[in-house]
Parts: sequence; structure tokens; C-alpha cells
Amino acid sequence: MDIKPEFEVSGRIGRPVPEVFEAFVNPDILSRYFTTGGAKGRIEAGATVMWDFHDFPGAFPVKIVEVEENHRVVFKWDDGNGGETTVTFRFEPTDDGRTIVSIAEEGWPATEQGFRQSYSNCMGWSQMLSAMKAWVEHGINLRDGMYK
Repeated sequence: MDIKPEFEVSGRIGRPVPEVFEAFVNPDILSRYFTTGGAKGRIEAGATVMWDFHDFPGAFPVKIVEVEENHRVVFKWDDGNGGETTVTFRFEPTDDGRTIVSIAEEGWPATEQGFRQSYSNCMGWSQMLSAMKAWVEHGINLRDGMYK
């Protein structure tokens, strides 16, 4: 059996897809609830944007591979081992006007450290979904003070 460290998390946000999608791709909005040290660059195919976090100093380059407006974003970033992982965000409308946001990440080595890092990122993306929901629906920044 060949088990790889990969995961997918999802949640429902009580706003239409275009609003939720914009809250992710727009660096000014993303900086209000996720990239607390600031995001530089709009998420567009072929771009490399920078994400900074007050609680994890140092900006992270994020290489945008693909963007399907209001549907999907695929990017690659450092896995912490000299490699990269691939992250896929999907935005799907529900019949009642909400948005299902799914985040999948893959690409770590099938090692103890690779699994550990995938578990950490799984937790982080789950928290990001909660922060996105709180911000988009209520204007509340859940990440502020969460880690330090």
C-alpha cells in the first residue's frame, strides 16, 4: 500500500461565489483575515505573490499555476524540505446562494516528516477556512492573536 501525505478540507461560507473568490484572490482582503503580515500581488495565473504572517515571520512566495475565475485556484509553495506542495482551492455554489470552499494539498514526501508537515498544514487550512468564513460573513478576524 502506497500512502501519500495529502488531504482535502472544506466548508460552507454564507456568501455567493464571486464574493468569496474575491476575498481569496484580492491581497487587500486576504490580508485582513489570513496573511496578517500582508499579501502582495493579486492571485492571477503565472504570478508569484508574497504572503507574510505576523506569527510566522518572513514572506512566503506563492507561485500561481492556474486560476479559473470563481471556480478554482492552483498554486505551489515551499514544503519546508526544499520541495514544493501543490494547493488547490475550489469554489462551488450551493442552491441556497452559499459557497463551498474546498482546499486540497499534496506533494510532501511519504516520510514521517512529510506526514507531520501535511498534518500541520491540514490544521492551518482548516483554520483558514474558519477565518475566511468569519471575515466574509461577519468582518471578524479570527487569526489575530491565534498563534502568538
